[in-house]
Amino acid sequence: MDQHYRTWSDLLPRGLLMIGAGISMISQATAWNARRRPIWQWAFLGALGLVVLVTGVTFFGEAIKHRTLYESKLGL
Repeated sequence: MDQHYRTWSDLLPRGLLMIGAGISMISQATAWNARRRPIWQWAFLGALGLVVLVTGVTFFGEAIKHRTLYESKLGL
């Protein structure tokens, strides 16, 4: 198996999982804000959710890059 394919198959599920987790954390922070929770609770959760979301998008982008490199080697 090609190294690009292995990297793609490692990064893609991690990226998708982190994107989903980040969106869930941001949604929960929004709900806490609507329920008038203390600012430190929802702001911390929202900031952490943004970090997780951006990290997931980065992993996903790297996975797409490696899949493209893999397919270009195959001539697809």
